[in-house]
Amino acid sequence: MPTPPRPTPAGLRRDPLPLRGRTALVTGASRRAGIGHAVARRLAAHGASVYLHHHVPHDAAMPWGADDPDAVAGSVREALGDPGARVVRGPGDLADRTEPARLVDTVIEEFGRLDILVANHALSGSDGTLDDIDAAMLDAHWAVDTRSVLLLVQAYARSRAALPPGTPGGRVVLMTSGQDLGGGMPGEIAYALQKGALASVTRSLSTTLAARGITVNAVNPGPVDTGYATGEVHAAVAARFPAGRWGTPDDPARLIAWLATDEAGWITGQVITSEGGFRH
Repeated sequence: MPTPPRPTPAGLRRDPLPLRGRTALVTGASRRAGIGHAVARRLAAHGASVYLHHHVPHDAAMPWGADDPDAVAGSVREALGDPGARVVRGPGDLADRTEPARLVDTVIEEFGRLDILVANHALSGSDGTLDDIDAAMLDAHWAVDTRSVLLLVQAYARSRAALPPGTPGGRVVLMTSGQDLGGGMPGEIAYALQKGALASVTRSLSTTLAARGITVNAVNPGPVDTGYATGEVHAAVAARFPAGRWGTPDDPARLIAWLATDEAGWITGQVITSEGGFRH
């Protein structure tokens, strides 16, 4: 295969809307304080149309509570960089084994095709230490944190198979949680197990999908201030960052949005840590 030509000077200049004409699905984009919302805003600002998946009952059961899906979508809509791009939102319980394929089909019906998949969703709670966990906890986290992600990737890859030659390359970004770093996550064994599985399978997925022009990477955002910690716990975590602050949702969002662009087309099969030097 011939070597690609050296970029021209004009080709070295960045396109202000590198995702113009592309479509993205961001799962778990249900709270304006969350990473999914920040990722969606970045993708929209880069020119993409974005479908926001949410599961309000999950957030409503958590201490931080649920947000208004219309307000979340409105915030992303304000960031749109391309006047022709759109933002659509929709619900889905990814614990249901049929939901990933249905969700991908819904996005394609809405936009015509799906270019970028950011699997940001995860199950919070229902977890514990090695002594606390039981089969139900393990099964619940497996269904949401891992099985649904792999089924989403499967449905996404199948949807790309029928696209004509020359279609811009596909992008998949998974989310891990630093479970393999430092002291691990001994208080969240079920969650750490499933996030570790995603990190481990990233290389296999990237090899499988390379021939289809799809890159697959995973991002570990480190501790991000999404409203789940307060008081002394919040201060103690902040002190473990060299910058003296938590990560913000937009910190990993910048990396994820870049991975979705053509600039990142030569990066695949990687688990990338973006946590500001956090001391584990």
